Amino acid sequence: MPEGHTIHRAARDQRPMLVGQALDVSSPQGRFMAGAARLDGRRCTGIDAHGKHLLYRFGELSLHIHLGLFGRFRCARRPAAEPKGEVRVRMMSGTHTVDINGPNSCEVLDTGGAAALVSRIGPDVLRADADPERAWQRISRSRASIGQLIMDQSVMAGIGNIYRSEILWRQRIHPDRPGSLLPREAFDRIWADAVSLLTLGVKSNAIITVDGMKKSKSRYGERVNIFAKDACPACGGPITAFEIAGRRAFACTACQPKP
Repeated sequence: MPEGHTIHRAARDQRPMLVGQALDVSSPQGRFMAGAARLDGRRCTGIDAHGKHLLYRFGELSLHIHLGLFGRFRCARRPAAEPKGEVRVRMMSGTHTVDINGPNSCEVLDTGGAAALVSRIGPDVLRADADPERAWQRISRSRASIGQLIMDQSVMAGIGNIYRSEILWRQRIHPDRPGSLLPREAFDRIWADAVSLLTLGVKSNAIITVDGMKKSKSRYGERVNIFAKDACPACGGPITAFEIAGRRAFACTACQPKP
């Protein structure tokens, strides 16, 4: 599933392609024909990222996209090529085509629906208007593990599975530590590191958590310290893999002692 930096990168890249123009909106796959008809011909007034959610604004209406595990964006200059794969929605400006394949959520929301969606999302570490105090209040009162809490998008938005393991390793905090036992200064370090790493992710279009490194030549360009690794780069000790709420997490037993 794309992490928050991917969605903010998509918003950044697509704004000059779409915003300010009346768009031709269609559903080549056919599963979004009614929604596309409501938006077709309307002017795109903005594109907002909130955690892992993207809102294409069309005045009082918004197109809500959540990619989920298998969704993806395809952007190209016009003239448009034939749709590739099952394109749920296609948006065409005078200069570009944006195709969205396989999103988990694809729906048209009115003003109230969009506001309700945003209210359910926790403070987004990549947004300038994010209030970390909201996240701290939820975390400090919870018996759930910090590894679970920082991936709960209603608590703290944008962090996904890879960033979770990497940030907690960098801050030497075991994922199993209950939120209620986390000192405030430790939360502040987690928040600051998340802001720094995801901002770098937007800039480089890749997850890079190793200080001083550039993106790799692998498919996704990732540079990570312990995620899916065998040994800790700091102490050389073994990396432990385990599950938190059905997702893989990693920790160094020496650098991140269990509470």
